[in-house]
Amino acid sequence: MTTRVIFMGTPDFAVPSLAALLASGYDVVGVATQPDRPAGRGRKLRASPVKRFADEHGLTVLQPTTLRSPEPVTALSALAPDVIAVAAYGLILPQTVLDIPPHGCLNVHGSLLPKHRGAAPIPAAILAGEDETGVTIMLMDAGMDTGPILSQATCAMGPQDTTGTLTAKLAESGASLLTETLPRWLADEIEPQPQDDERVSYAPMIRKADGRINWTLSAEQIARLVRAYQPWPGAMTFWNGKPLKLLRVQALPEEAVDGPQGRVVAWRDGAAVGTGQGLLLLGELQLAGKRALPIGDFLRGRRGFIGSVLGEPSSPRT
Repeated sequence: MTTRVIFMGTPDFAVPSLAALLASGYDVVGVATQPDRPAGRGRKLRASPVKRFADEHGLTVLQPTTLRSPEPVTALSALAPDVIAVAAYGLILPQTVLDIPPHGCLNVHGSLLPKHRGAAPIPAAILAGEDETGVTIMLMDAGMDTGPILSQATCAMGPQDTTGTLTAKLAESGASLLTETLPRWLADEIEPQPQDDERVSYAPMIRKADGRINWTLSAEQIARLVRAYQPWPGAMTFWNGKPLKLLRVQALPEEAVDGPQGRVVAWRDGAAVGTGQGLLLLGELQLAGKRALPIGDFLRGRRGFIGSVLGEPSSPRT
C-alpha cells in the first residue's frame, strides 16, 4: 500500500522536497502551508511557493493560521497520514499534531544540527564564517529543532555563496536526503541519534534592521553580512541621506585604514570603505530607486562618493 504523506512547508526552500515526494510515488494526501500574504506595492494577497506548486499538481491544500486550535488538528487527522514531512513550514507543531502520524513527523532542516537551530540557519552559517554546512532530516519533537537526527548531508560553502545561492543548493540536497531517508525510516532501518547538547547554536529570525551595516565591524564580518542578507533584507548603509545597498564586496583585512570608519577611499580603479579592521572593497552597489551598478559605473558622475563617510543619515558626509 502506498505511504500516505502530509507535507508541510511554505517558501521556495520547501518546494523541491514536495516535488521529490511526488516523483518518488508517495501519496501526498494534503499540503499545509502558510496563509496567503499581502505582497508587492499593491499589497495583493500572494500564495506561497508551496501552495502554487500544490495547486498546479491538484493537491489538497490546508492553510491554518494556527495549529493550536482543534479545527486544524481534526482536519489533519482526517487525512490519516502515515507520516508528516516538514520543510520550513513556519509554524511550530504542537504535540497534538506530532502525535497524528504513526511514523512521526520528519523535518528537513537547513543546517548540520545541532548547529544553527531556529528560523534562519542558512544566513547563520554564512555569518559564522563556516566553509561547510548541510541539511539534516530530524524526527520532530515539541522543542525547537531538538529532535533526534535520522540523517545528514554536507554541502561546501564557496566564498561567493549568498543565502540565495546556498538556499537553492540545500533545498535540492534536502529533497534528495528526504526521499533517501524516508523509506529506510518506514522500514525501521534507522536508529535516531540524539543531538549533542554541547554543540548547540541558534539562528534566530532575521529582521529588516539586521541588514544595516555597522562600520566598526571588521571587513571580513561585513563581507559575510552582505552575503548572508542577500536577497533579504539586503546589506545597506546610507550615502547623502539615501539608502545604499551593498550587493557584492570583498574583504581586504590586512589593509590599513586611514580616517574614520565608513570613509570611502579610492582603491585602484574602484573604491573601498574603511572598517573596524581592514578595507571593504566595493564591487556592486544600488542606490534606493536606482538599478544595481558595478563600482566603476557607480563612480561615474558621483565624484563626491570618494571621501564621503557612509552610515546613518545623521552621519557626516565628508
